[in-house]
Amino acid sequence: MEVLVLEIEDPGCFWVTMKGCGPYVVDEIEYKNLNAEMNQFYDKSYKDVDEVKPLTVEEGQICVVFSKELKCWCRAVIKSIMYCTDHYQTECFLVDYAKYTFVKSKDIRVALEAFMQIPYRAKKCRLYRTKPVTLRIDFCEDTAKIVPAKRWDSAATRYFQNLLKATTQMKAKLCAVEDNTYDVFLYVTIKDEKVCVNDDLVSKNFARFEEAKENAGSSADYQENQTSLNVESVPVKIVNPALALRPVLFQEKVSTNLETGLAVPSSFLEETYQRSSTDLNENTAPIVKAISSLPFKDNTAIHTDRLQQFLNCDLLKTHIIEDDQQSFQNLSEERSFVFLSNKIEPSSILETAPLFDGLKKELTRRKFLGPNFTESYCWPPVARGCDVVAISYQGNDPFLYIPPVLTFLQSGSCYKALPNRNGPLALILCPGWKKAQLVFELLKTYERCSRQLHPMLIILGQNKEAARSVKIQGCEVIVTTPYSLLRLFEHHSLLFCRLCHLVLDEIEVLFSDAAEQVFTILDCYKKAIITEEWEYSPHQIIAVGTRWNKHIAHLIKEFMNDPYIVITAMEEASIYGNVQQVVRICTNSERTAVLLKVLDFTHNNLQKVLVFTNSVNEAEMVHKALKTNSIFSLKIHKESEFNFKYILEQWTKKYSSGTHVVLVLTDDCMQSLGITDATCVIHFGFPSPRIFGQRLYSMSDNFCNVDSSADQEYTKTRSVILLTENSVCHVLGILRYLQHAEAEIPPELHDFTAKMLEAEEDKKFSRPLCSYLKTFGICKNRTVCPDRHQINLQIDVPQNIPDKIIPMPGCVTILPLHIVNATNYFGRIVDKQKDQYTILAEEINEYFKKPSNKISVKNVEKLAFYGLCEKTLFHRVQVVEISPKEEENLFFNVKIKYIDEGRTSQVQSYQLLQLPARFQCLPPQAVEFVVCRVKPIDNEIEWNPEVTHYIHHKIKGKQHEAKIVHTLGNTAWVDPMVRVTRLSDLKMSVNEYNVRSEILSTGLGTDNPEHITQLQKLCGCMKVFDHAKNLEPLSIKEDTAGPENASNLQNMSIQENSTGNCNSSKITFGNHPCDGVAQTKEAEDSTLHQRKCFYPEIKWFQNDKTVTVKVKIASVADCKCEFSKEKVVFSAYSGDKLYLADMELHQYILAEKSTCVIKDKEAIIVLAKEKKGAWCKLLKNKNPHVSFDFEHWEDFEDKSPFPVGIKKLYCTAAVTEELVDSSEDNGTESDE
Repeated sequence: MEVLVLEIEDPGCFWVTMKGCGPYVVDEIEYKNLNAEMNQFYDKSYKDVDEVKPLTVEEGQICVVFSKELKCWCRAVIKSIMYCTDHYQTECFLVDYAKYTFVKSKDIRVALEAFMQIPYRAKKCRLYRTKPVTLRIDFCEDTAKIVPAKRWDSAATRYFQNLLKATTQMKAKLCAVEDNTYDVFLYVTIKDEKVCVNDDLVSKNFARFEEAKENAGSSADYQENQTSLNVESVPVKIVNPALALRPVLFQEKVSTNLETGLAVPSSFLEETYQRSSTDLNENTAPIVKAISSLPFKDNTAIHTDRLQQFLNCDLLKTHIIEDDQQSFQNLSEERSFVFLSNKIEPSSILETAPLFDGLKKELTRRKFLGPNFTESYCWPPVARGCDVVAISYQGNDPFLYIPPVLTFLQSGSCYKALPNRNGPLALILCPGWKKAQLVFELLKTYERCSRQLHPMLIILGQNKEAARSVKIQGCEVIVTTPYSLLRLFEHHSLLFCRLCHLVLDEIEVLFSDAAEQVFTILDCYKKAIITEEWEYSPHQIIAVGTRWNKHIAHLIKEFMNDPYIVITAMEEASIYGNVQQVVRICTNSERTAVLLKVLDFTHNNLQKVLVFTNSVNEAEMVHKALKTNSIFSLKIHKESEFNFKYILEQWTKKYSSGTHVVLVLTDDCMQSLGITDATCVIHFGFPSPRIFGQRLYSMSDNFCNVDSSADQEYTKTRSVILLTENSVCHVLGILRYLQHAEAEIPPELHDFTAKMLEAEEDKKFSRPLCSYLKTFGICKNRTVCPDRHQINLQIDVPQNIPDKIIPMPGCVTILPLHIVNATNYFGRIVDKQKDQYTILAEEINEYFKKPSNKISVKNVEKLAFYGLCEKTLFHRVQVVEISPKEEENLFFNVKIKYIDEGRTSQVQSYQLLQLPARFQCLPPQAVEFVVCRVKPIDNEIEWNPEVTHYIHHKIKGKQHEAKIVHTLGNTAWVDPMVRVTRLSDLKMSVNEYNVRSEILSTGLGTDNPEHITQLQKLCGCMKVFDHAKNLEPLSIKEDTAGPENASNLQNMSIQENSTGNCNSSKITFGNHPCDGVAQTKEAEDSTLHQRKCFYPEIKWFQNDKTVTVKVKIASVADCKCEFSKEKVVFSAYSGDKLYLADMELHQYILAEKSTCVIKDKEAIIVLAKEKKGAWCKLLKNKNPHVSFDFEHWEDFEDKSPFPVGIKKLYCTAAVTEELVDSSEDNGTESDE
């Protein structure tokens, strides 16, 4: 049958949908009709949601969920459930689309039987009897062979994907159905040639054919074994394959005499290859290589010959596929590299892994494929109770240690010698509460199959009562952080009396953030195990991480006993091995000369040097240069006349001390040579990040042990990088690696990377301001953080700050309505004397009380304002996203923003009501508030949900008095923020609580005195946004759900509220004692001072059609000018000074016809008037730096078509206006 691929995981797991027509093929129209019916039903049931919501939700449950990505209701199977603060989230598999998605509990509905009558559209398939392989390398025997593997290689998966992408037609022949999965032979047509994908993967060494079982039995037996579709182990039954993936709950009984095509003869492969040889083009010559494992019975020679013809055909000679094969080779090589301090026999298969049977069954039930490369080396020593240090790219995965530790804990006899007291047997230290929570959840999950360990998650703040009240009776595993553990230890002195296993998770983070605390814990553990009663008890330290840290060496020397060190990240292994990293900066043409200087040997020891090049030509050139300079060298590359055996003989010869052996090679020869005893690696050709570690592995035999003496005359091994102009894109990565390795960094590299880092930050200039920067004043991960860490003048500090968030020495009344976390909220500022929003809200609710005014919106527009009823209240909302509307659907989902509260939500289109224009005049009221000078304890970067939950219930919807100390865009920093209760009888007010103090009282927050200082320092250096077209206010820019463009009325509403174009606000604070002209002026002057930008001197003149504006600036640089209908924004640099002129024009211009040019020491801006005639002034508002150019007064008279009297009248009006403006503001400072 013809199929269409929906999703691909690997050749052993992909989903298709059947096309065309047939007895069991469901037409696509039926699925569309089903989708329309479900959407109509579940959309209409909004009033009776409880009736269609499931009472319970569990894994494996069939249901209907709303997909935000597809914007519709979909049939789904629940895969996993995650519990959050105030709801739970489920991972669901959409059975008609073959997609995984996360869905909140509110978007889950009961699956009605009426919607489950047709089979799932997505059919799960795998290639029949086609199994994965991998490349196994034996360094001792110097051999490499392809062997069976448990999982598909990524290169094989990519090749499979590319093959299916290139096809014009795809067909599948069903061979068997097992565990709801179709076993198929897959055929693709590419360039009019038909290819069997199963055979093609085998021919390319990406896969192998699985041998047929000897006891295949009769057809009926085979059918019975292969077609059990019920995962609940119900009696075996034959099922129509087209209905195989239908929910078991709704499967009807199907007669067993259907022609399903499942009766497969025992000689099935023989028939298959007969089919392969006849159906496919036989246009290639036979090959000699035989495949002996194929189960042929009769006419084997004929079938084999035909099969060889097919396997030899190279139908897809594309560049992409060749690259994929190369990637497969490289990935196989990379996976084989591991540095071990002691020999370990890896356990790469779950069946032979050192885990107890119950855990293996549980892992199998959860479809765990088996240990990955690093786990295969870590599990055996951990399960034996040995000390282990593991550094890997997957070093932050708790599965490196959880399964073997749980296995060891099952043997209760090991702990009989321990004192009979309360205390844990295992302690897992995590770098933060979030990781600790993850580890605890995993322990709870897999503890079910083991003896009761009663694990505890302990996160303690600075509240001593909380630490004192912790009960650890019966607990055998504690998951915590270093700080929390030490607080617990103060009140539980016997905490270490039974501790046998100490796990340090993400060791590099623990040592960078809490080194002192970790070593204190290690000292306590070391003292506890010295006593005699520990002589026959296990004591084990496990440290896992992604990067090497200098403190790990001290951990190994002082606290571990002959540990097993497993490092699969070779760059980290080189740091462990004390490899000296050297960088030589040169031009591409100077590389050979620099190489010769590096090879100027002075040591008397034997030196074995590898010079890596990126191409055959490079290798030949380097070899020739060395030969010319009388340096004996070997060379090897894929076109070399010398074979690998000869090169290895020369390399491994016993040389006398002082001999220097140099080998020039390309990267593709590393695998075949298998060299590990080099003393120096020179990267003549710059390596990719993946190849870099493989090159360093060539020196692994000479890596220094951490126990070796550091007092040596020189470092035994060296890695020399030649950095040229062709490799500048890797400079940042090299710098970070050198800093991590604590290597000497050339000053030129420092200077260059500083500029590159600045350029990287400039790329983020249109991004929102970093939330960590706003909340805590600092971002710990600037290099990886996607958001901006500098002030964008046009977004963050516009020229007209709304009155409602101007910093004032007095207080404002704020109303938090949406709580993001403990210190970050959205809400509005309230004017208690005459709050415009309160009046508006009353009017809106009064208006919509009349049924005749509740008019549903027929055509919903993006960015438009509407009304929305929520329970009994009506809100102003703005549409920020509209889901695609299908023709069959009457209603659809829209994403809205509550413009007066700051939160977002999804609603149905019919719920939106028409909002009269008079209710849209008041600007959006939502403002972001940040409570200052408080941050999470213990160097955490996120608030503990416990604090957020506490503050949420304490402050939401309640008015607070707050002092605004700083503003940027639509964000106001407040300190303090106090809840004030007014006692009307006593005519006095009482401060009920201070929000900052409440956070501190939980013990999970601490003082952050540098918060505001850091923000003010940030505002000391501002930049004008490089692209002036993005001059939207921050309130819109920083909210991803916010609008980008709007109609005129909506623009006015947004701009009045925003910080970019707000000349006035309808909310004032006359009721507060801090209000006053002088104070407002002082605040404005303070803000202007922070900007450190200057307004240039401007002169202008006009004629009938244009206005010419001269901006006087010496040495203009980086000039930018943006035109709009009523505004011109000009910015430029002159030396270190930034000049900015944001000119709101008196009349309209034609933006597309206006220009800006630089001449001599000035910028000349020519504005094309929308209407002919004279302007009496240039700007709508007066400015002391703008004046009329009298030199061109007569020019205007000469060229004007108007009578003389009128000309003089217009010109006089313009001059008079400018003189008056100048005389009134002669005290304003300029850059002079």
